[in-house]
Amino acid sequence: MKCNFRPCGMPLLIGSLPVDDHLAAINIVLEHTPEIPLWVQLPCYKNEGMITQFLPGLPGLSEEDDKIFINTSGRYFDDDLVEFYEEYISVSEGKKEIDGSRFALSPDVAKGFFVFLEKIAGLSVKPLAVKGQITGPFTLATSAKDRDGKAVYYNEDVRDAVVKLVAMKARWQVRQLAKLGVPVIIFFDEPSFAGLGSSAFIGISTQEIAGFFEEVIYAVHQEGALAGIHVCSNADWSVLFESSVDIISFDAYSYFDKFILYPDHLKDYIDSGRLIAWGIIPTSKSEDIEKETAALLVENWKKKVGMLESMGFKLPDILAQSFITPSCGTGSLSLDNAVKVLNLTKHVSQILRKEISTEL
Repeated sequence: MKCNFRPCGMPLLIGSLPVDDHLAAINIVLEHTPEIPLWVQLPCYKNEGMITQFLPGLPGLSEEDDKIFINTSGRYFDDDLVEFYEEYISVSEGKKEIDGSRFALSPDVAKGFFVFLEKIAGLSVKPLAVKGQITGPFTLATSAKDRDGKAVYYNEDVRDAVVKLVAMKARWQVRQLAKLGVPVIIFFDEPSFAGLGSSAFIGISTQEIAGFFEEVIYAVHQEGALAGIHVCSNADWSVLFESSVDIISFDAYSYFDKFILYPDHLKDYIDSGRLIAWGIIPTSKSEDIEKETAALLVENWKKKVGMLESMGFKLPDILAQSFITPSCGTGSLSLDNAVKVLNLTKHVSQILRKEISTEL
């Protein structure tokens, strides 16, 4: 899929906020990123944790003593697995509507999604695009556990079901968001991808993970939307550069020096017209959030982009293919720090677009 969308330094957010009211969360988003708003996850609610929010629909999903797990040894697990694939095939072939299937999000776990749809539909001025997000297949499969506490990734049947569940839930999001009449962006959040190659994931190959990514990206592309992958730490960036993803979202504040270690991959990626979401606004350390200003972060970004200019790119061209974002979600921050992160995102974007627009 050829990416023709040009963000030109517009601000974009990652997905979570430390508030307990979904409408208030959407209003905060619209105040800071009206160009490309997103629906918000509120981690203060148990059902909106990044793993539990997207597990419904998976075969064997169980809860005992406040513990959510996949009961692969349960009496009806095999039957549930068969039913899962039957429904997957029916929806994929158009024999059953995805809305109302096990692949649709529900207000019980994603109230923010439905509040977002209603709010954006009622705006007098449409945004330029809208964004949704879902936990990526690798992170979901390595974080969800069976009754014994083992990651379901290591159960081949469940692993494949997780990938297909994520792909179909992403499809469902795109179809709902597309009703708003603007381009749709879907991010797959993949924090666990940063651990690939470590002792935590021995025996897992990058080729295998790349295949999972392609399956979920393809699902988004089939619906006519843009697919992004967000990783908030260091990773094997070559896997993403070589994928068909449209947007790579990374922590540029802390890990640009690692990102730039793949100059040939990066050049090919940018030359292909695809996009980078620069997480130049810090979120991981409160002291960084408190000390930074928009002016300092603008200079930080320009310094980093200077390294790309040495590869033959021009600053205006890089900005044309860039979003300005926080390095990660803000759901775990204090409200004051979260709001500052959003303010910084907004103002860094404004400054860059104003300063460089004359060169575009």
